[in-house]
Amino acid sequence: MTLAALAAAASSSNDVEPGVLGFLVVAAMGVALVFLLRSMNKQFRKITPGPDAGSADGEHAGEEAKAPAQTPE
Repeated sequence: MTLAALAAAASSSNDVEPGVLGFLVVAAMGVALVFLLRSMNKQFRKITPGPDAGSADGEHAGEEAKAPAQTPE
């Protein structure tokens, strides 16, 4: 038998399984997705004011009340 005949005989089976490498790739993508979602939520919290932040009319939402500036004497 030639090498081509052996390769054809070995690949004639229809049983295709993803194996360990396929599992590792999918698991790595899942872990990356978790970290990306956590980072995205953190960024959204930075740009979205909380429910108790800001004044009644929404002006200066998210800013803390500051004492008036004092001039040096």
